[in-house]
Amino acid sequence: MPRTTNKQKKLHVKKGDTVVLTKTITAHGGGQNDRAKGHQARVLEVYPKTERVLVEGVNLRLKHTKPNQTYPNGGRIEAEKPIHVSNVMPVDGSGNPTRIGRKRVEDPNTGQSRWVRYAKTTGEELDS
Repeated sequence: MPRTTNKQKKLHVKKGDTVVLTKTITAHGGGQNDRAKGHQARVLEVYPKTERVLVEGVNLRLKHTKPNQTYPNGGRIEAEKPIHVSNVMPVDGSGNPTRIGRKRVEDPNTGQSRWVRYAKTTGEELDS
């Protein structure tokens, strides 16, 4: 059934999550910047519209820049580029990759309920 009220795409990762790569990401030209399957890193940014994530130290590419205030001489700067969200899996409390489920949790004090993500392997909540 399509969403009627909240049209925003829901991804299984959030900014700040620790994730593990499910696929080897090869850098342009190969070599030291390749990140193998199983590499753990932190999510820096999430782009829900394009279903991509920016992961720390993964998919480093050379970017040619003109001189500016940050780089007075310009030149070639190594920068992280986004990868598709299907290439990463969140890590549970024990450090193993896990699938994500969503469940509704009710606060006993206020009676308010909210959606939280939980690890399918251990059942623990990932959102605090």
